[in-house]
Amino acid sequence: MKIGILTAGGDCPGLNAVIRAVTRSALAAGDEPIGLWRGYAGLAERDYRPLDMRTVSGILHLGGTILSTSSFDPFREPDGVARVMSAAEEDGFDAIVAIGGEHTMDITRRLSELGMPVVGVPKTIDNDVPGTDFTFGFDTAVQIACDAIDRLHTTAHSHDRVMVVEVMGRNAGWIAVFSGIAGGADQILIPEADTTVEEVCGAIDKRHQRGKSFSIVVVAEGAALAFESGERRQVLTNTETDEYGYPRLGGIGPALAREIEDRTGFESRVTTLGHVQRGGTPTATDRILASRYGIKAVDLIREGKFGHMAAIRGGEITSVPLSEVVGLKTVDPDYLRIARTFYG
Repeated sequence: MKIGILTAGGDCPGLNAVIRAVTRSALAAGDEPIGLWRGYAGLAERDYRPLDMRTVSGILHLGGTILSTSSFDPFREPDGVARVMSAAEEDGFDAIVAIGGEHTMDITRRLSELGMPVVGVPKTIDNDVPGTDFTFGFDTAVQIACDAIDRLHTTAHSHDRVMVVEVMGRNAGWIAVFSGIAGGADQILIPEADTTVEEVCGAIDKRHQRGKSFSIVVVAEGAALAFESGERRQVLTNTETDEYGYPRLGGIGPALAREIEDRTGFESRVTTLGHVQRGGTPTATDRILASRYGIKAVDLIREGKFGHMAAIRGGEITSVPLSEVVGLKTVDPDYLRIARTFYG
């Protein structure tokens, strides 16, 4: 079989591990793996890269993607769908492995409904793809954020400061919750549940009354700056949007820190982790998960289970129909209950 492999959307640690696993599994069966350059754009533009053992040698530990990536959406481009469908058929692809987040899975589902032989592999540091317990890249992002929180504890304690840590998470606060719990944060703010500025400041005041002279606050970039008055606003880096109209989030960390300092009088500083969370070497957990996903993708192709996405549920690698991968997987409220147990 001729198997196309693409990586789309934002980069994240573990992409190369999937590419390696799909390539090696395909080659072992005598199949022909082909890399599609820059996601679905590579198919639309017929920009291909042959993959062999040498190509994927030594890439397991590398961050990023050797196939490059983009947010190209054939459904939003002139003749985009016709171009990718024609390329897949005319160039003899028996299957396409699409590695990406919820937006990529939506594109892949729609192409599957049009008859393209595709399977999906869930990727995102945000862990917000439905149908799977975890996406690769998430564990690495959490570890990076947790390491930062650990380091900020010592400087916060030394200077009696409030340290606000802004992490990624446009629509779901998985990174904030997991890194916050693991790092011993004193408050965690996520998009799924508003925590008012007054609540945050009240909790910090109580800590100081108990003799705690510093606090760590973790906030997801997509969380709202909310007040008891009912005012609620999302903080943006600027008024610009990306190529598809999505707002550029970022800045709630500094905005929240200003509110805390003004209301409590405690010196507050901000650390915004940004793209550091999605770069660099994947953790061992993400390397293994990505490898399992890649092998499962090839298994799905051999079984003829097109229109499915590889998934992990209860530790077992399985698959789910792409028709069920709709919307976003948001944070289970029980995680916030766990986090609140340790506030203070």
